[in-house]
Amino acid sequence: MTASNIRQVRLDWTGEGLAFRGGKEGGVEVGVDSSGEIGPSPMELLLLSVAGCMAIDILMILEKSRVPVDSLALDAIGVRAEVVPKRYASVKLVCHVSGPSEEDESKVVRAVELSRDKYCSVLHTLDPQIEFEIQVERG
Repeated sequence: MTASNIRQVRLDWTGEGLAFRGGKEGGVEVGVDSSGEIGPSPMELLLLSVAGCMAIDILMILEKSRVPVDSLALDAIGVRAEVVPKRYASVKLVCHVSGPSEEDESKVVRAVELSRDKYCSVLHTLDPQIEFEIQVERG
């Protein structure tokens, strides 16, 4: 194991309710809060993490493929199980992209597939039993 393979964060209770602040040492802190007052809930952060990881992958792949992107946004919709531990049973990502021409459509689809199948470390950290769907929408 090398230092480049290790990630460490710290989460501190704010002293109020179920609110916490944390991040990597010397880095930007984020709020984590079950009620959503100072930041997203842990389960919302998980959706943001998957969406963020895939968005970064997709953008990097499209840039390397010389595909112009004007905007990129991902909606992440998670459906939680009804019983404890109420994990996500399914996650759907809707990728909204504008800029690529119709001729570049196959490159957009390929970028999404590469992120899903190979590069998105957050997605590949999740339980493989989670149903996962990705949809691409233009503009």
